[in-house]
Amino acid sequence: MPDPIFKSALFRPSLEYPEIPYHEMLREAAQKYSNKPAIIFKDLCITFRELDALVNSMANALLSLGITKGDKVALFMMNRPEWVISFIAAARIGAVATPLNPSYKKMEVAYQVNDSEAKILITHETLYPVVREARPDMPELKTVIVVGATPEEDTLSFDDLIRKSSPKRPPPVNLNLREDLVALPYSSGTTGLPKGTMLTQSNLVTNHIQFISSSRMTDRDTLLIFLPFYHIYGTMLMGSSIYAGATQVLMERFDMVESLTLVEKYRVTMHFAVPPILIAMVNYPEIKQYNLSSLRFIFTGAAPLAPEVGRIVKELTGVRVLQGYGLTEASPLTHANPVDGDFAKLESVGLCISDQEQKIVDIETGEKELGPDEVGELIVRGPHIMKGYWKNPEATRQALRNGWLYTGDIAKIDKDGFVYIVDRKKEMIKYKGFGIAPAELEAVLFQHPAVADCAVFPKPDPEAGEVPKGVVVLKKSYHTTAEELMKFVEERVAGYKKIREIEFLETIPKTASGKILRRVLIERERERMKP
Repeated sequence: MPDPIFKSALFRPSLEYPEIPYHEMLREAAQKYSNKPAIIFKDLCITFRELDALVNSMANALLSLGITKGDKVALFMMNRPEWVISFIAAARIGAVATPLNPSYKKMEVAYQVNDSEAKILITHETLYPVVREARPDMPELKTVIVVGATPEEDTLSFDDLIRKSSPKRPPPVNLNLREDLVALPYSSGTTGLPKGTMLTQSNLVTNHIQFISSSRMTDRDTLLIFLPFYHIYGTMLMGSSIYAGATQVLMERFDMVESLTLVEKYRVTMHFAVPPILIAMVNYPEIKQYNLSSLRFIFTGAAPLAPEVGRIVKELTGVRVLQGYGLTEASPLTHANPVDGDFAKLESVGLCISDQEQKIVDIETGEKELGPDEVGELIVRGPHIMKGYWKNPEATRQALRNGWLYTGDIAKIDKDGFVYIVDRKKEMIKYKGFGIAPAELEAVLFQHPAVADCAVFPKPDPEAGEVPKGVVVLKKSYHTTAEELMKFVEERVAGYKKIREIEFLETIPKTASGKILRRVLIERERERMKP
């Protein structure tokens, strides 16, 4: 069995993982860093002790509303302190948080709330209109809690619940750390609708510690977090910074001027981004006017980064750019470049994290292990790998085999142990780091009365990485325009998922069994785009 050769300086040692539930990470941090700022949001500063008390109040409020161990709590809001409070409060009583993308529309909100069997939904006043529209389609949802003004009589006020509930620690819950869930984020698959990813108490605790170790995060660090908490990347940053005693400076959404201003103001040391943010930095003419000397590095993940972009950012800012890699099913981090010394390789997603096994296996069977620099599917195994997909045993069997998570990504490992992502076995469209399932958009297109057949595939885009393009076969005697079809889809999905281009064809290329030959469409598009 081939083994990669590791330089001794790059070896990731085994770590110790405390046998604690997820919510205990905050309690321990509150004891160690009591009066230190945990969260800075606009003009608000919350210390670790205050955050722990607020979590207790919300946990007691949820108990008073009948939420108990195993119940699902849906979170539908932007990055705010209330998101952090709600997520950890649910964990503190043994409930399970299921985060929703705040750009979701009626159909998507109803689907996840119903599929997850959520009993409570916590949202912000600006997003409540979507909840109001979807609520008749969510019959099992018992309660809606609103941050800000409560617009309806049948909603509850987040602030009122906090004020009226005790800040004392709620009764302890008996938890099986390796079996009981703490989070149920939804990960879009290559077929069908998004799947709930079952992450246990020990999955998240373990991966947070793995991330803290690989990033060398300490209580002296300050993180800028604009990556959305609902995305597992943002969830990791939120929980890890709490356990490490670091301060997190929150932004509801990314804004270039605000982000650079906050780095200066709070002497931010760790900047986490996705490739489109780095592309925006390259194209921002005023970037040299900001003092970014406090940053130790800029870490990028969620989508491949063009090495040239990373090099230009380093030239403009003087800050090192490091790549990492992960996926929701791994809680999420699996690989990261070394933050110390000059060992990082910009073209690579880095080294395997501590206490994780990895292999490159042949694409056809997934059973034959390949050697250094041979290209195949990347599979990983470790204590941070998901329990499985929610209510989807078949998808679980496909992704988890003998404890190994089959990532669906095509990669290679060099002689030093660095991993390079070459391509994707999956058919996901990667738009600015977000995964879009072609089948989901095809299902929406099929709802239009003029559509006889259709397919959606990724079209290369210099800024977004990829955008969804659709090809459509119209029914006989029906007529519509590309613009009308794109608007039809846009009205039914989150903004980032909308189809950017539609072409009409006579037939869709398919296999004999009826499977869409997406690779044919992709190659056809690439040929067209050649100069």
